Amino acid sequence: MNARLDAIGVVVSDMAKALDFYRLLELEVPPDAAGAPHVEVALPGGLRLMFDTEATIRSFHPGWEPPAAGGRVHLAFLFPDAAGVDAAYAAVVGAGHAGELPPFDAPWGQRYAVVRDPDGNGVDLFAAL
Repeated sequence: MNARLDAIGVVVSDMAKALDFYRLLELEVPPDAAGAPHVEVALPGGLRLMFDTEATIRSFHPGWEPPAAGGRVHLAFLFPDAAGVDAAYAAVVGAGHAGELPPFDAPWGQRYAVVRDPDGNGVDLFAAL
């Protein structure tokens, strides 16, 4: 089997809110994508981050329901320095999104923080110290 990870999918309840959140983290989201049922954003290394509305998922999986308990997967964004982590956390929380763990100097040698996207997915922000 020659499989390779090609894309990461995120199911969103509100595409516009989700895309606005990820734009705060400087993803290059197409400007006219807010009303689309499926959006793809190219990431370095050829990986894609895909966003699908709940309605899109139900179009091929009619019984699909969002998980009752929170997910266990986090997206992690690497910043060039600690100041970038602090600035991103401030921008995300300042825009009204949930901050789960404010920036701190972690014992493993990173400036580290966690925020939540509009659907409750964890998003880690980090940089080497």
